[in-house]
Amino acid sequence: MRTAIFFSLALSSAVTVHAAPAKPAAAPKLVVVMAVDGLPQEQLVRYREQFGQGGFRRLLEQGAWFGNAHQAHGTTVTAVGHTAILTGAYPYQHGIVANNWIDRATGEEIYCTEDRAFKYLGEDTKPNDGTSPARLKVDTLGDQLRYATGNRAKVLAVSGKDRGAILLAGKGGTAYMYMEGSGNFATSSYYMAQHPAWVQAFHAGKPQERYYGRTWRPLLADSAYANDAEGPVFALSYYSESGQPDAAFYKRLKEGPYLDELTLEFARAAIDGENLGRNPAGVPDLLGVSLSAHDYVNHAYGPESRMSHDHLQRLDRMLAGFFADLDKRVGSDGWVVVLTADHGFANTAEFSQQQHIDAGRVDPKKLMAGLAEHLAATFKGIKPIANFSLPNVYFDQPALDKAGVKRADVETAARAWLLAQTGIAEVYTRTRFEESGATGTRIDLLLRRAWHRGESGDLVLVPRPYWSFGSGTSGATHGTPYAYDTNVPLLMMGKRWIAPGSYSQYAEVVDIAPTLAAILRVRPPAGAEGRVLTEILKPAQ
Repeated sequence: MRTAIFFSLALSSAVTVHAAPAKPAAAPKLVVVMAVDGLPQEQLVRYREQFGQGGFRRLLEQGAWFGNAHQAHGTTVTAVGHTAILTGAYPYQHGIVANNWIDRATGEEIYCTEDRAFKYLGEDTKPNDGTSPARLKVDTLGDQLRYATGNRAKVLAVSGKDRGAILLAGKGGTAYMYMEGSGNFATSSYYMAQHPAWVQAFHAGKPQERYYGRTWRPLLADSAYANDAEGPVFALSYYSESGQPDAAFYKRLKEGPYLDELTLEFARAAIDGENLGRNPAGVPDLLGVSLSAHDYVNHAYGPESRMSHDHLQRLDRMLAGFFADLDKRVGSDGWVVVLTADHGFANTAEFSQQQHIDAGRVDPKKLMAGLAEHLAATFKGIKPIANFSLPNVYFDQPALDKAGVKRADVETAARAWLLAQTGIAEVYTRTRFEESGATGTRIDLLLRRAWHRGESGDLVLVPRPYWSFGSGTSGATHGTPYAYDTNVPLLMMGKRWIAPGSYSQYAEVVDIAPTLAAILRVRPPAGAEGRVLTEILKPAQ
């Protein structure tokens, strides 16, 4: 009606009348980005009816949910997946190609966030411990938010794993990670010289010690777990041989729900201690929370297990309490949350075999020993392989050059032998990656995205579906380009910004950073290739 009146006046008076432009919604006070380490989309769907009211169910009903969302790169591991979330970039740009890879300069294995120039504050630091984002080659959403606000925005991340915190915090944020030697959350000298008072107070309270002697038992009635692979009721106790809290106990805490409880408790302390969402400068803040325990549980018991099922139910209740606290601390219309995962999970090989699926494990050391023997016999007098950290295999290029052996010939010989081995589906070579032109299959695309010219290997191995690299005889893992590893939850909720609903459109985890950049009205990270998920954004009011 109002538009019709304006139109009539314009005709009668020859005066053009424009409707007032819609006032854009203010940026949220706090953006919370949560990663549940090792959570496949399939588990969210399978256990949905058992969730309570305020956690996953709240996200599903009051937020936007993409059921067809993927970590769209070929090496689905923790470091790579966490990096995708707030860079919006693929590994070929951001340079984090695995949790560990080989340093071409030294030939030694390196860890994704190790930096021997820095130490943990108040904690023992080993040479390969994660202490900085030095190996991250691009910026993050948090870095852009800091830039846009003249460094007044606060960016903080906390995780049970150092790589989970560091790769969410970016270059300019602050990362806190769980210390398995003490049960504390600590940062490193890359970020600051001394912990702030609120962190020191958290340490003094020793919340980790309340779990000593605690037993993790099923949360739900036995009938709720009827479809799980694990039949007997489990009871996992947390203690140490010394009879008191010590490093063995703190390490044991990582495998179960109490690590996530501690992580969320520290996140609450950070919100209060840093006034997140109540920034005196009136600018938005960003909090990254990586919940690591589900990954540990799935590795140990498999995503089909009763333990994994129960852990997800407990995590659901933890999220409900955390979201309720955000409502109180920031206001229910003042925050936006994103929840996703760094990767999914395959079932244990034994469980898959019970389902009549071809599944198994490939022992990396035996495979590489066989390859080395074959190449040594083929190219007499040289050893073409310098080192490996599967799925990457690195050639000794100086040795090849000295012997006058072409890399392409070694690639061809290695690929042919590897493809004849049990459990190997495909072998990608440096020559193939460096060739220009269109990609072939979707897996080709995912592997190209995952390959970095300077950091990745000369060969990249892909196991067959439901096969994995490992020498153990139990447990489960991830890391492949198959759907069970790539399909992860992507949920976003924010009363003033996000239109609730279930969205069938294809989405990628790299879409998170540009979408949040649009909400925050800041420039997206430089390497971001994701799209803005415009279909979930509420129109400006």
